[in-house]
Order: sequence, then C-alpha cells, then structure tokens
Amino acid sequence: MDNTALPRNTPTMLRIRDLHKTFTLHHQHGAVLPVLAGIDLEVNAGECVVLHGASGAGKSTLLRSIYANYRAQRGSIEVRHAGLWLDMATANARQLLEVRRITMGYVSQFLRVIPRISTLDIVAEPLLAAGVPAADAKSRAGQLLSRLNIPEKLWLLPPATFSGGEQQRVNIARGFIRRFPVLLLDEPTAALDAANRATVAELIEEARASGAAIVGIFHDEEVRQLVASRLYAMQALKVAA
Repeated sequence: MDNTALPRNTPTMLRIRDLHKTFTLHHQHGAVLPVLAGIDLEVNAGECVVLHGASGAGKSTLLRSIYANYRAQRGSIEVRHAGLWLDMATANARQLLEVRRITMGYVSQFLRVIPRISTLDIVAEPLLAAGVPAADAKSRAGQLLSRLNIPEKLWLLPPATFSGGEQQRVNIARGFIRRFPVLLLDEPTAALDAANRATVAELIEEARASGAAIVGIFHDEEVRQLVASRLYAMQALKVAA
C-alpha cells in the first residue's frame, strides 16, 4: 500500500457527507433493506481509496451511488466539476451526463457489448466524444489494447464474440483512455491473469500520477496492496427483525 503523503494544497475532488441508501424489496411485501448509513468520505487528487469490507458491506452500492446509478435517500455526494461543486445526489439528468462525459469515469468488470461496432471504435469513443481527432483517438485506443494483450487482428471485430476476459480488457481500455479527474473502479481485475492484472495496476498508477482521484473495489489482495493509497473500511448493516 502506498502511504506517500500527498503534496500540500492537493485539491479534494470528491466529498461524501452522511450518505444513506436503502432498497425497498417489493417482492417481499415492501421490506426495506438498509445498505449505507452515515457514509462520510473525502478523496483528493492523486489518491486511490480502496473500499474494503466483506461481501454485502455496500461497496458496489456506494460506487453506483457516487455515479448516480442509484439515488440516495439522504446525504450529499459532491464532485468537483468544471471548477464548482456539484451534488450527484440531486443533479438533474443533463448535469449527470455532463459529469460523466468530462469529469467522472466508471470502469467495471463487464462490457456492455455494442453489436456491429468494432473494438477499436468502442475504445476510442470517449476521446472522439471529447473532440479528439479520429486518427489520434484510434492510435491511443490501439496502444491500450496492445498493453492489455488484445491481438491487433481482433481490433476491427465487434467484441460480442470475444471471451469474457477479452471483453473485460476492452472495457478497461475504454475506461482508461481518457484522463478523468475522478475515476471509479468496480473490480476491474476480476478474472484477469497475472500479466493483465499487473498492466491494470500500472494504468491505475499512471492515472494517479496524472492527478485522478480514484475510488475502487479490489478483491484481489495483491492488486489492492499495489494500488491503494488508503483503505476505507465498510461493514454490512444489521437488518432489524
């Protein structure tokens, strides 16, 4: 684990205050399942904060709440966006799309397969959306695919027929192609072999060095030790009888 002190005046990029999230189980007569309660967390530029806890502790729920896939019942999730603080818990749809395009990236272990779109275009798309010339975007996409051991003969094929591990690496390449100020990582190294896990760890360190504030989940202890600047411990909430 990297305990190197951050430079003075390192900006806070993400701050969470008193976050609560519950799920209503409609198929169980409306039972309410508490998942997050009183979450407080700040993440600075250049940090990789790893969410740590047993299964069921709410780690993935917290990441999805930060990205606003889930809406919290209470609390704030503020991200530094375009020089101002924006609360993801109350932001409207237009604001969320803008944050996801410019400020906050999300990398999971799963690729949403897009039929008939080539692997190279899928990986390059975030740069193309940012106005990067197509030749430059595709060159960068090819570099990342090579680092993640996706053979060039596959680049012009859609990844729908790829193996699960290959699709995962395509997703990682897409997630890291832009330098997002805030980056969320949900088990990006799950099911990868040692060589590709090491490459992902390198990509995370490069993102940190560029100033990204990273929040991640890593069940692989070796990867966690390599990338974490600190751990944020989480525990499953008790459900009232």
